[in-house]
Amino acid sequence: MNNRYLEINYYQEPKYHQLIAGDAFIFHKVTEENRIISVLSDGLGSGIKASVLATLTSSMAKNLAAQKVEVTQIAEIIMKTLPVCKVRRISYSTFTIVDIEESHHVSVIEYGNPRFLFVRSNKIIDDGSVITHKILGEYKNDYLNLYSFKLSKNDRIIYFSDGVTQSGMGTPNHPFGWTREKVITFVENQILENSSISAADLSKNIVLRSKTNDHFKCKDDTTCGVIYSRLPRRTLVVTGPPFDKSKDSEMARAVALFDGKKIICGGTTAKIISRELDLEVKVNISNLDPNVPPDSAMAGVDLITEGIITMVHVRSLLQEGKSSNKNSNAAVKVVNHLLNSDIIEFIVGTKINEVHQDPNIPGDLAIRKTIIRDIIKILEDQYLKRVNVRFI
Repeated sequence: MNNRYLEINYYQEPKYHQLIAGDAFIFHKVTEENRIISVLSDGLGSGIKASVLATLTSSMAKNLAAQKVEVTQIAEIIMKTLPVCKVRRISYSTFTIVDIEESHHVSVIEYGNPRFLFVRSNKIIDDGSVITHKILGEYKNDYLNLYSFKLSKNDRIIYFSDGVTQSGMGTPNHPFGWTREKVITFVENQILENSSISAADLSKNIVLRSKTNDHFKCKDDTTCGVIYSRLPRRTLVVTGPPFDKSKDSEMARAVALFDGKKIICGGTTAKIISRELDLEVKVNISNLDPNVPPDSAMAGVDLITEGIITMVHVRSLLQEGKSSNKNSNAAVKVVNHLLNSDIIEFIVGTKINEVHQDPNIPGDLAIRKTIIRDIIKILEDQYLKRVNVRFI
């Protein structure tokens, strides 16, 4: 997507007393076409049955997109596949599909969900000046709507299940629910307060406000997704000493010249950078954790951590989708930096650390390169990050 990055994130709360949400949200990159498909689906009812229906719908859209099926065909195939509730005579699942092509052309197809919000110049664009609207057809007592427009830098697309717009329904403040108009006011105020608010934070704030409308007990599954088109945020992760000592200065120079966040993982690596740049490393002992060694600080570097043990915890946190934690240890800090970044550069030293060849040490600590490759794959596949790696 050229020099622009698409930040895609969502937040979700299940209906009160339900362990699992009946909404599903997925996003998928079709690498060959440099095309991104995102789907928010709302299954009928709540709980496991609704979750299965929503997941089926979103997975179908993702798989069809991967086969290069055109987005309108995807929607029509889903409509013909979904069953209808015999009692309520409505489809078992509603959905919003956002299809973004390499040219930044966007197609949004909605069936049954509240209409999405499009933000440009920090204001909701709600007329036909930018967005074209077309009704594809009537299916199962509702219309399939297609919206088309071009995505520019700093534009946002916000879409949600009806748990957002119907939150607070019946309360004195929101007798008819929060409504789309009130959501618009809330979103514009959020962006006015912080024009660069992330997709993750904005989606979370919308859902948590919806939950507040329901007196902190969601009356329905509540999900919000946000797509934010902006200049990329960059992070450099340096870990492990170079294979050849003569490369130490090259590694240090890469850290000094990098324009973005900088993380050093590994005590030996930190010593090399410290020596080459003549900078002091200070250990942070204010937040000790029994499982993860403490982080350190150095001028011009955003975070310094221990190496392999910390990276193993980073891998686990990324696999579990945990971007934050009350116990903000070094691994959590690394994960937060990675998830708040768009383009991540790894410089990985290939010198073998003899300590990690001890057969009594757990297998997770065996090979640094394996851990890093796992982290890179998770970042690319699960979080759609752009990742480059250089071994030195």
